[in-house]
Amino acid sequence: MTIHERPLESVLETVGQTPLVHVHGGPDDVRIYAKLESFNPGASIKDRIGRYMLERMLERGDVPAGGTIVEPTAGNTGIGFAIAAEQLGLDAIFVVPERFSVEKQQLMEALGAEIINTPTEDGMERAIERAHELAAELDDAVVPQQFSNPLNTEAHYETTGPEIYEALDGEVGAVVAGCGTAGTLMGIARYALEQDSETHVAAVEPEGSVYGELFGEERTEDEYKIEGIGTHDVETNELFDPELVDAVYPVSDRDAQDELKRLAREEGHLVASSAGAASVAARRVAREIADGDIETPHNTVVTVFPDSSERYLSKGIYRSFEEWSS
Repeated sequence: MTIHERPLESVLETVGQTPLVHVHGGPDDVRIYAKLESFNPGASIKDRIGRYMLERMLERGDVPAGGTIVEPTAGNTGIGFAIAAEQLGLDAIFVVPERFSVEKQQLMEALGAEIINTPTEDGMERAIERAHELAAELDDAVVPQQFSNPLNTEAHYETTGPEIYEALDGEVGAVVAGCGTAGTLMGIARYALEQDSETHVAAVEPEGSVYGELFGEERTEDEYKIEGIGTHDVETNELFDPELVDAVYPVSDRDAQDELKRLAREEGHLVASSAGAASVAARRVAREIADGDIETPHNTVVTVFPDSSERYLSKGIYRSFEEWSS
C-alpha cells in the first residue's frame, strides 16, 4: 500500500490506499488494526472526501466548472477540499470556529483557500449557518456540507471500506471509528455489514458529546478537548444512522491523551486525540470480544487513525494533561 510503480499526473491520485497496521496493547487472541490516514497527501482522512465529493459534484453539475465551494470545517476537511479544489479548478472558502488548530488554518491558506472565522462560543452550528450565508451571496457557489451530504458516506463506502477488507482478506470482526460528521464510520459500516451482517460496529465519541442519546443512553453535554469527533447537537449530524451501530463508546480527554502518548512512545504512531480515542475504544472492544461479551465473525478489530499529531503541537498535545486541556 501507498507504493506507486509509475509517475502520477496529480496529487489527487495519491489519495487513499493507506497502510493498515497492527496496533499493540490489546488481548493476544484479538488483533487490532488501524488505518493510517496521515499517509494521504493532505495528511488526513478528509482528503478522501475532498477528492470524492468534489469530483462527483462536478460530474453531477452541483457546482459549475470554475465555481466556489464554501464549507464549514474544523480544518482537515478544509485541507482535503483545498487540495482537490485547486486541482479541479474550483475556488475554496472555509468557515472555521476560532478555537480549532492554527496549523490547519495556515495549511488551508497555503493551499489557496480563504479562511473566515466564527466565534468559538457559537460552535460548529454558527459556522454552518455562515457558510450557507456566504454561498448565497456569491455567484456559482455551493456548500458541499460534509455533515449532511451522502457523498461523505459514499466516499468511505467506495474506498476506505474495500481497502480494509482487501488488506485483511475479508476477515473483519469489528469496526470502530470516531464520529464527527459520522461519514467515515457510516461508509465503512455499510460496506462491512454487506460483507457480513454479524460484524460489530462501534462509534467513538468524547465524554461531553451526546451521540449516545440516540441509543437512550444518558449523556452530560460538556466541552471536550478531543478534536474532530463528537457532537453537541445530533440534529447537525444527519449522516449518523443508529441502525448501523451496535454501541457508542465515550472516551475521556485524559484517556485519549494517555493513549496517543503511548502510541507514540511504544509504537511510533504520531497521531492526534481522535486517534487516541479510537484506539482506547478499539482496545475495549477487543477485550470484550476476548471475554466473550461480544460475538464477532472474526477475532479482529479495525479502527481509523484520522490524522497526525503535528497539527496540534501548538496546543501542547504531548505536554501534561493539565497544559493540554487548559
